[in-house]
Formats: sequence, C-alpha cells, structure tokens
Amino acid sequence: MIDIKDKKDCCGCNACGDICNQGAISFKTDEEGFWYPVVDTTLCTDCHLCERVCPILNLEKVKKHGQQYPKVYGGFHKNVTIRFDSTSGGVFSALANHIYKQNGYVSGAVFNEDWSVSNYISNNKRDLPRLRSSKYVQSNAEGLYRKIKKLLIAGEKVLACGSPCQMAALRTYLVRDYENLIIVDFLCRATNSPKAYRKYLDYLEETHGGKIIYIKAKNKDHGWRSLARKVVFDNGKVYYGEGHEDHYRRGYHGNYFERPSCYDCKFKGIPRISDITMGDFWGIDKIDSSLDHDLGTSMILANTDKGIKFIEAIRSKMELKEFTLDDVLLGNRGPVMGNCCTEPKNFNRVAMFREMDTLRFDELAAKYFPEEKHSVGKKTLLKKVIKYLLKSMVHPCHFVRNLLWKFDCHVSGRINVYAHCAIDLHKGAKIKINNGILNIGVKKNRKSKAETRLFMDTNARLNINGSRSLMYNSDIQVFKDAELSFGSGNCNSGLQIVCAEKISIGKETYIGRDVWIRDNNGGHTIVQTGYTNSAPVIIGDFCWIGSNVVIMKGVTIGDGSVIAANSVVTSNIPPHSLASGNPAQVVLENITWVH
Repeated sequence: MIDIKDKKDCCGCNACGDICNQGAISFKTDEEGFWYPVVDTTLCTDCHLCERVCPILNLEKVKKHGQQYPKVYGGFHKNVTIRFDSTSGGVFSALANHIYKQNGYVSGAVFNEDWSVSNYISNNKRDLPRLRSSKYVQSNAEGLYRKIKKLLIAGEKVLACGSPCQMAALRTYLVRDYENLIIVDFLCRATNSPKAYRKYLDYLEETHGGKIIYIKAKNKDHGWRSLARKVVFDNGKVYYGEGHEDHYRRGYHGNYFERPSCYDCKFKGIPRISDITMGDFWGIDKIDSSLDHDLGTSMILANTDKGIKFIEAIRSKMELKEFTLDDVLLGNRGPVMGNCCTEPKNFNRVAMFREMDTLRFDELAAKYFPEEKHSVGKKTLLKKVIKYLLKSMVHPCHFVRNLLWKFDCHVSGRINVYAHCAIDLHKGAKIKINNGILNIGVKKNRKSKAETRLFMDTNARLNINGSRSLMYNSDIQVFKDAELSFGSGNCNSGLQIVCAEKISIGKETYIGRDVWIRDNNGGHTIVQTGYTNSAPVIIGDFCWIGSNVVIMKGVTIGDGSVIAANSVVTSNIPPHSLASGNPAQVVLENITWVH
C-alpha cells in the first residue's frame, strides 16, 4: 500500500485515490495546505494498485514516452484576443479548439467558487475561458483519471492538460497509450500551497474592502513581461500585482511555499513525459523579435510523433516558427531542465507556515520574504547627474531645468528639446531612451510659438526604443506610477495622450494629426459590477493611425493595422486590418501598407 514516510516522495497527483476500487484511500491536508494519501487499512486489500500508479515510484516507465530531442516551436495565436487572454501565446486554446471541433473532451485546471483550483474535463467549448491560463496553485485532480479512462475506452477523443507530475500519473494510471489521447503538460516551476494562496486572497479582500470576482494571473493589461496578477473586487476596485512587488509571486519565485516534492522534481528535464509541452518563450526578443510584441509568446516542445502531428494540425491558427532546444534553454533552462527550485537558506519553513495562521499575508511576506530595496547615496546620485549631463544632448536653453530634474528623477539617453516646450517631471519619474533619440517639440515653422507639453507625475515612466519625435501642439500626460512606451517612428502635431496605467505603441507605428489616445475615463465611475476606470492600450508594430482618431481604454490594435481618419476605436482590432467608423469596425482583412 502507499505509505508516505517522507513528504518529498509524494507529488499530490491524487492518482492512487482514483485507482483504489475499495475506497480505502482518502486525502488529508497537512499544516501547509498540501494533501497526502491516507490508507484505511480496514478497507485495503493489499492489491498494490496504488503503488503501480504512483508516478514517483514508476518514473522510468513514464520517461520512456518522450523523445530525447523534441521538435521545438515558438509562436502565438493569430487571434489577438485569445493571445491577450492567455498566459503565454495562446497555444493551449488552439489545441483545445482542435479537439472541440472533433466533439472531443478537454481537461485542465479551473477556479472553483472559493477560488481553490480543481481539474475539470468537458466537451463544451464554452468552458475554454475557464480552462485557459495558469492558476499558480496546486490543483486537486481527484476523479480526473477515472473520467479520462472511461472516455477513452468509449472511443472519445481527449486532450488532457496538467502539471508534469499529474500527466505522468495519467500515464501510469492508463498503463498503455491510447491513439485518441493527446497529453499536454507545461513548464512548471513548482506547485504552490493552497493554504498560502488562500491567505493571500484573504489579505487582498481585506485591504481592498470587497470580495474577489475575477482573477487573472499574468494579466497582460500592463504587458506580458509585467507578470501582473489582476484581481477585480465586487466594489469596483482593481489590484495589479506586478512582478516581485506582489507578495505571492515573490514568495513563489523565492521557493518559500512550494510542495516539498518540487525541490527535487522528478518530471522536468528531457525526455518529457507528455506529447506536447508548452510554456513562456522567455528570451524570444533576443532570438526573433517578430514573435514578441510583449503580448506573450508560446514555447512548444513536441515530444512524440503524435505531438508533432498535432502541432502541425493547428499551424493555420498560429504564427509558428521552428527553433532549437538551445534557443529555448536561453530563457527557460530552470523549468525545462529542473534546476530552478532550491529551498531558501536560513529559512524556518515550519515557523512560517505556523505563523501563516496568525499573521496577515503582507506581514508574513515582510518577515520571511521581504521585497529588496535599493537605496542610492548622495555621491552615487551626483555621479549619475554628471554622467547624464555628459551624455545627453539637450537644447542649451533647458540646461538648468534638466539639471534640476535630475535630482528628483532619472533620465537616460539622448533628448533634443526644441523651443516652446513645457516639461514637468516629478519625483521618481523616469525617461529611458534605448538606441535612439527623443525629439520633443519638433516644428517646421520655427517662428511658431505653438507649445509642446510633457507631464510626468511621481514614479511615471516613459520608455523610448529607437528614435521618436513628438511634434508641436502635442500634450503627453503620464500619471503617477503609469508607463508610456514608444517604439521608433513619428507622431504628427496635436497628439494627445492621457496615460493612467499603461500605453504601449510599437515600432514604426505612425500617428497622424490630432490623435487622442487614453487608457482611462478620467476617474469617472459607472456603477456596474466589474467596471474599471482604466485599462491598458496596446498598439502593435507598423501601424498607421489616421488623423483625428480617438483610441479608448482597453484596446489592442494588432501589428500592421490601419485606423482610418476620424474613427473611434473602442474594441480590439486584429493584425493587418483596416478599421473605420464610430465605433471602428474592420472593413478589410489581411492588408499590407507601404511606409
């Protein structure tokens, strides 16, 4: 019978409970929130089936399914809405829809009403939004293996998606391979404690004064790389936990509350146990920037011949390119090869989980995994000021003003400021120019006194990648903690931007006269469940925004699209489309424009 003497020897896959026909195995949650099998010896017949399905005890059997050199792809879903709503590039949605079209079944992890996570399977394509996206907490798979086997025996097509240990357990549970089954796993860093996750959500509800009605881990409102967790409350408030500023993500990446078995995961590395492995393609910007755009790019390992065939079947729905395993390892070596999770040094795990019962989650984080602070001394600050003055090419009449800015904010790169510019940078504001020049206040009529305005509130950020010119009569406002980004290209006169959270404009995107772009409603609230005052605007590469266009909050405009003059854009525009009207509608698809 299953007898767990060391918790590192149990991954919590739940397969032993499914295989026990006597009902002798149940699962008990320990003080860390993880479940482990408990055997009722009065019901156990000592058949040893539970041992035969344990993936850790049968590791060599499950490892034989994968190839030593998988076929490697990178890419994203052609539907920008699906890509935006996905954790990475949307490959799971393409896989799932291919099965749905064959009246097959898809399994994955879903949130329950209390925001705990369970594995779920259905043949209803309306369930896809629930199944899509990573949940970043261990899911309960009780009953899943029985359901899948029953469907397979009945001849139904099944796409099973889960963590590597769960999919290894599915292999051992089924004993043999089924032609009507495709197994998909993902690059799993570790499975996190459901107890820690619940305490984190309790903290968010307490500090925001409302009940959670929506959660999206790695939400892309602020871009794929922001690693933001978006949480919406029933009182209309919205929380964005970005990167390691978020207590839960910081604890997760610091390996503080992962399952003990994850410190020595048996299921990472090559060969994989699944037909297909998917994950984030970190580092794609350095390998092939055409697949980037900060909207998410999927890394795909086709580990079996069946997996390769399945990926080729969805190619028409994806922008895909082939890569090598070395390309993937540049940004994903740890999750792929299994060397990313080690227990923190000088860390009292028992004490932390005990105090999780009494401390609020932010208090727990401050004590055990605090955010690192980097202070800058006066000498260092002075050196940065001198370095800036030597490097920057600033119009002479603004020399004193820029010197004063530098003590309160950070400017790096080359800026040309022309006459009649009103520039107001507050404490902590940052302007960063990479590989180019920012020209502010450009005008052909040098006798004109038309003003150009740039306002950046506390901790606001302006990123320029390449060279970008802001012409006269433009008014750019970046509010507190907000981020505005431009790629290379030109903006004509009269550009009005109001950025409260995030606006991103891609490279070689050209903007006509008197264009309005805003990611917020100015603080005006509509009393409606789920209403948000602001939502990021993402404009892709090589776009053309015509004169007098208005682009509203929450809009994504795909690469290569053209927005006709006088249009009002209130919803997403797919790549390579011509949109026109109020509200803007797509009138032509698959266009190419010359610039």
